[in-house]
Amino acid sequence: MSDSLEGLRRQLGAAGDLKSVVRAMKALAASSLGQYEKAVVSLRDYSRTIELGLNVCLRQSPNAFAGNPLARKPGVGLVVFGSDQGLVGQFNETIADFLQTQVPPSSEIKVWAIGERVSSRMEELGFTDIENFVLPNSIQAIASLIGQVLVSIEAYRETKGSLELHVFHHRPAAGAAYEPIGLRLLPLDKKWAQSIREIKWPTSQIPQSVGDVLFAYEALLREYIFVSLFQACAESLASENASRLAGMQRAEKNIDELSEELTRRFHRLRQSSIDEELFDVVTGFEALSPQKKR
Repeated sequence: MSDSLEGLRRQLGAAGDLKSVVRAMKALAASSLGQYEKAVVSLRDYSRTIELGLNVCLRQSPNAFAGNPLARKPGVGLVVFGSDQGLVGQFNETIADFLQTQVPPSSEIKVWAIGERVSSRMEELGFTDIENFVLPNSIQAIASLIGQVLVSIEAYRETKGSLELHVFHHRPAAGAAYEPIGLRLLPLDKKWAQSIREIKWPTSQIPQSVGDVLFAYEALLREYIFVSLFQACAESLASENASRLAGMQRAEKNIDELSEELTRRFHRLRQSSIDEELFDVVTGFEALSPQKKR
């Protein structure tokens, strides 16, 4: 009986320690989620500003966009954002399964995998040409990561001559949910240019580009590609922390339920032990009492 009580004490202590760890991770996920959500909102505004700048260039110089005629079949590349750490549920599996429905795995496809765990999933799907990158742990580190990815992409384009680039990542949804999305970033075709031209200017005064329109257009294009990848990374990190926060909340609830059950069992065993000891005392007292005279 005493061993059982001691075992329950140890389990209750372990549950308390585990709950402390879960609370710490929950607080960290909530803090990270807040900064990434703010970054996502800011990046959407910044991306819209770049699109408005491209709109001005294309309207002022309709010939600025000549399209991207492909003399040969382009190489295909995928930028996939996942996670480096666990405790995120089916985060990496979901993006991998979604990618598989959009792009059949092939050894000829180049993959830039952002996150160790999603890289493993890409290998399991059958992709072989994979370049791995460490996921940033703060907003300030995203720019450096995207710069490294763009350098690698440009080197690959030099060997292939042209590139069809797709970006896959999770995007935050309502509540703590997220959804996988895919974007074809390159090549920028006439359909993309038409969508930029159709953007309605927010005011009645239409601005004009000062200086060389083509120079401004090319600079805005580079920034457009950069911010598209930056935004994908920020949205993926926000989704990852939302998933981790939801997981920690479920874990905390399960630990509370387990602690309550262990506490009830502990009290029942303790009460049973006390009852047995009292019974032994009463029995011993009766056995030692002098027998009544007949």
